[in-house]
Amino acid sequence: MQHFEVATVVAAPPDQVFAVCLDVESHTRSMADSSERAVGGKTRGELALGDTVTFQARHLGLTWRLKARITSYDRPRCFVDEQESGPFKQWRHAHHFEPDGTGGTIMRDVIDFSSPLGPVGRIIDRLLLRRYMSHIIRIRNAYLAGTFD
Repeated sequence: MQHFEVATVVAAPPDQVFAVCLDVESHTRSMADSSERAVGGKTRGELALGDTVTFQARHLGLTWRLKARITSYDRPRCFVDEQESGPFKQWRHAHHFEPDGTGGTIMRDVIDFSSPLGPVGRIIDRLLLRRYMSHIIRIRNAYLAGTFD
């Protein structure tokens, strides 16, 4: 299992950042470079506990689909999405939102994932996907933070 965290400072209060991070259209706009779009489940608006969404995107030259469910929801502190079906053996993304003391938010993404294919998948995770996925999360967070400028 691979694990990484990304922290991003956002110039908006936690409740607003929480809402933007759960908004399907904001997510797809943040991932425009990979042609990501919502193709199943809740495809518009703000996700809530128990909701699913299926995203289709192109990464590393391949088109894939990932169906995620919101499995934990504690507004405005944290929510978790987990893969129900898709390219990973396991995918869990916890989103944490803490006040930064100046009216903004420290947004912390905590991601645990593993690929299928046993030992080969573990090598791919370590050598390629961990770095690639953390890069994608940073791009997404920069876009979302920019919506508050």
